[in-house]
Amino acid sequence: MAPQAITEPLNDNNMAIARKAYVTFLAGNGDYVKGVVGLAKGLRKAKSAYPLVVAILPDVPAEHREILHSQGCIVREIEPLNPPDDLQTAYAMAYYVINYSKLRIWEFVEYEKMIYLDGDIQVFDNIDHLFELPDGQFYAVMDCFCEKTWSSSPQYQIGYCQQCPEKVQWPAELGSPPPTYFNAGMFVYEPNLSTYRDLLDTLKITPPTSFAEQDFLNMYFRDIYKPIPPTYNLVSAMLWRHPENVDMIDKVKVVHYCAAGAKPWRYTGKEENMEREDIKMLVKKWWDIYEDETLDYKNALSNFAAADNERVIQALSDQADNQHVVGHGIVPSAA
Repeated sequence: MAPQAITEPLNDNNMAIARKAYVTFLAGNGDYVKGVVGLAKGLRKAKSAYPLVVAILPDVPAEHREILHSQGCIVREIEPLNPPDDLQTAYAMAYYVINYSKLRIWEFVEYEKMIYLDGDIQVFDNIDHLFELPDGQFYAVMDCFCEKTWSSSPQYQIGYCQQCPEKVQWPAELGSPPPTYFNAGMFVYEPNLSTYRDLLDTLKITPPTSFAEQDFLNMYFRDIYKPIPPTYNLVSAMLWRHPENVDMIDKVKVVHYCAAGAKPWRYTGKEENMEREDIKMLVKKWWDIYEDETLDYKNALSNFAAADNERVIQALSDQADNQHVVGHGIVPSAA
């Protein structure tokens, strides 16, 4: 059963002053910086009230850092964090080993609450209301076990998926079904130094597994995890694996371009499922944001200043009109 929908209470009086922010992660000198730029512009288009912090590893080149700064991002360098050595671990993707460094974001205690978003995610609608979720819980979207990257898992081998547990029952001889498992490409959390230190201590004694930090976070936050609807992290594969759980694709708030071939800046349309019209539409929507120069930080600032000046001029004009009508004030001189 899909999680219940979340209401969206917005408190304009509190949003601007709260110590909250979005955060993402970037490593290396590859093309993932394009994803982060697209994310920054997407948040801007969605009129988020909060900044985007980018946790970067030391190997991110200066030119990429400058690009991030130019897009209004707050850049924070972090040290790499490695799991215990285990030559037997076969990661689902080789680069997953660097993702343990994401645990460093629990150290960002200048913020009271943060929303983590992978760099291959785009935000198409304002999700600032997620900051208002009750404290003390870890919020994320349930994952799907149907893609081949999960082939080594018992869920995949059995054909069981938590997105549709009624279709293939978990075998009784295997005991209780596995706990609800989330996708760690997006989550709502609270930075905390005690949690940070415990995460690192726990990591030292926890053997690495196929899905690296995602498996680790699922294990660590198992008792306080609360599912939120797929609209807050629509994993690409949901479109062909569980379309019944996807409400109106054009209304989805957050899209995760994580399937093979789905990343818009690398898209060719040749990989499996990439010829789908809904995938093409989502790739185009990402590029429309990425290429929109009005969403560049400097242009957005100029547009905001112009709009702000227009509001001031209008307010003065309204004031002048009111003074003229009631006859108690002096109409500003035209000189």
